Amino acid sequence: MRHRLAVALLTAGFALVTGSVAAHHSVSGQYDSSKPLTLTGVISKVDWINPHIYLYLDVKDKDGTVTNWTLSTLPTAMMRRAGLTRESLQGKPGEVVTINAIAARDETKRLGWISKITYADGHHVQLGRD
Repeated sequence: MRHRLAVALLTAGFALVTGSVAAHHSVSGQYDSSKPLTLTGVISKVDWINPHIYLYLDVKDKDGTVTNWTLSTLPTAMMRRAGLTRESLQGKPGEVVTINAIAARDETKRLGWISKITYADGHHVQLGRD
């Protein structure tokens, strides 16, 4: 009975690990470093999840239309090691931030990979090459 339980646990663990690895894609595979973005807006939400943290940025166009961008960044463990939290990324409610990113290869989507966040008071968080 113990042997069956051990085999079942190992099989389940292997399935979880291989599923995670297969689901993970490289930054260069999804984003195009030749397409830099500079977006200014308000962070409306932070999803502090693995494999990558997502920030949602409400960007107001010149005509007043608000467009929501989904911006991905590093994993939670790397952010924690750097001393960052969900709250520190979010900033103050309603605070306007500038985000440097690279655009997704699929240009039909409002997606990007964050390299730097600059907050209204001038401090910034460098998350990649700029």
